[in-house]
Amino acid sequence: MRKIKPWLLYAILATIFWGVWGAFASLPSTNGFPDTLNYCVWALTMIIPSVYVLKLNHWKLQMDKKSIYMGMIIGILGAGGQMVLFYTVTIGPTYLIFPIISLSPVITIVLSLLFLRERVRILGAIGIALALMALPLFEYSNDIENSNSENGVLWFALTIVILVAWGVQAYFMKLANQTMAAESIFFYMMISGLLLIPIALFLTDFDYEINWGLNGPYLAFIIQIMNSIGALCLVYAFRYGKAIVVSPMANAGAPLMTSIISMILLGIIPGQYKILGIIFAIVAAFLLAIEPEEKE
Repeated sequence: MRKIKPWLLYAILATIFWGVWGAFASLPSTNGFPDTLNYCVWALTMIIPSVYVLKLNHWKLQMDKKSIYMGMIIGILGAGGQMVLFYTVTIGPTYLIFPIISLSPVITIVLSLLFLRERVRILGAIGIALALMALPLFEYSNDIENSNSENGVLWFALTIVILVAWGVQAYFMKLANQTMAAESIFFYMMISGLLLIPIALFLTDFDYEINWGLNGPYLAFIIQIMNSIGALCLVYAFRYGKAIVVSPMANAGAPLMTSIISMILLGIIPGQYKILGIIFAIVAAFLLAIEPEEKE
């Protein structure tokens, strides 16, 4: 029996870890552990895979100005998006938030068109068209859920902010990969996350009762370590495999898994327009991910 290829194993693990993480990301906040502190836990869990990766790379870290600059931009955009996400999942439906975020390649492609003079082929064009059609469907007010909630527009707006941040992050990550090792990029992502912890603590209202029990910070650690390990698995998936094969699983597979798990746990069947939006988003993410790059 043939052994599973390394890239496929890591890609599957990344999809599973991120899919499950997304579905349960809001649980600690629901249990009384503030989303700002949830962010702090995530930032701390990033240390574990970062140290592990550097050790495997014999502690080689690129510390030239360009690498630090690019690494910190990537890290701040990613960590900032995470900080917003932890609040967003407490006021909005995760089964809709993650499919929207999966459309972030649209931003990456647009930036590549403008600044890298890359072209979009037929699959990319169809993906962008589906993405543009999907976004209005997520906020179609004829559906029952969230239509009467004051947070109905806020969660959608914040999700768009995350989409843009991670789309821009992917653009800079694309640039950085031309001169930087994955281990160095991941290290600066970890550093950036830690640097934003003081902001998260400042935004935390410690006057309110905080759940310091097992279903608070300890549950947050278990959930957020899945996020960090998923990111680490993706690094290795890209190292051993081709991006056009690995990307679809991360961009479309994980959000789809999150949506399905969330809907099962909540016992919710979205309205027809939101279901159509989810389908459009997943298909768009898949098409954008497998869009082949133009050869120079």
